[in-house]
Formats: sequence, C-alpha cells, structure tokens
Amino acid sequence: MELLQAGLAMLEKAGAEALDAPGPEEAMQALARGCFDLLGDREAHLKPGALKPGERQYFVAGAFFVLPDRRYHMLVGSLGFPPEQRRLMVPIDGGHPGWVYANRSKLLLENTDEHGTFRQYLKTSRMGSTIFAPIMWEGEFHGQLIMAAQARHTMRPVDLSIIVAASRIAAGCWIAKGGPAWLAANADPADAYRVDREGVDAKG
Repeated sequence: MELLQAGLAMLEKAGAEALDAPGPEEAMQALARGCFDLLGDREAHLKPGALKPGERQYFVAGAFFVLPDRRYHMLVGSLGFPPEQRRLMVPIDGGHPGWVYANRSKLLLENTDEHGTFRQYLKTSRMGSTIFAPIMWEGEFHGQLIMAAQARHTMRPVDLSIIVAASRIAAGCWIAKGGPAWLAANADPADAYRVDREGVDAKG
C-alpha cells in the first residue's frame, strides 16, 4: 500500500512535468524518470543469487517508439543507458520489445534468466529484471515505456501496475505534443545505434 501511495504521488508529479515539458521527448523522459526514481525493489541486489559475479545493481528506463516504416523501435527519453546508445534502434520483432509490440500487452520479466528468448540490447550488460508497458492511442500502438534492473527479481507486479498507469499518461502527452511528427522528423538520426534481433551490434 505504501508503494501504491508513492506511485500515485509520482504519477501526479511526473505527469505534471510531462504536461509542461517543451516537447514529446522531454515529456517521455519526465515519466521515465519518475519510474526510474521509484520503481523496483531497492534491496533486491542483496538477496542470494540476484547478482552474478562481476555484476552490480543499476537501473535503466525510457521509451521505445515504433518508427514510421515499422522496421525498428527507437529509444526516446532514456535514463541510465550508455551515451552512445541514446538512440538505440531495436528491430521491430526483436526480443521482448517485439513481443510487446506484437501482442499489444504489458509484460513483467521478474528474472530474465528464466526466459530463453530474452535478448541483451543494452551495450554494457544483460539486465536481470524488466517491465514493459504499451503506449497506445485510439487502438494504435505507438511505443512502450520500459524499465530494467541488473539484479534479478527487482521488478514486481506492483511496479508493472504503476508503469502501466504512467504509459497511459505518456500516450496523451505523446499525441498532444506532436510525438508522431517529431518521430518522423527524427527517424533516421546520425547517432543511431542499431542492433540486430539477437542483440549483436549491427552497425557494421
């Protein structure tokens, strides 16, 4: 109950920041930051087996949006990703972002080791726990809010519920602030970091 109350307060604050943001990417980052700062079991890394040797607990968050040609998802408003992956491009059918797109459904992977189809798209390391929430508008899939952590079992059902609520706010802000037009204008960025379906660097 305490986390749900904190989640409501976060949504109120992050939602207001998103509504006041100067553009669609800033709006998505405001909501992603709210999730980044609050969600996940902050003591998960202390539990046996949560981290493998050499791993450390850290978080990433952001949004993936479907490019107009529907070949890639592009990372927007990211937090915690390596600077060179600011514009990470994941194939439309790649890994679990691809599953969320195909199924138009939220998704929680409490322990990615238990999912053989999980793919590492983050350059620095494989994440151990992650959540995905579709960003939909009038039945059309635009993108997804995501958050992940290195330690297994960091993300829980309550975290998924809160990020889904954030994704509903994200949808309205994305449309209101001209997100689709912004995305079309920025669909082939010079700093694109493309990966293939298997998570291999596909930039050549």
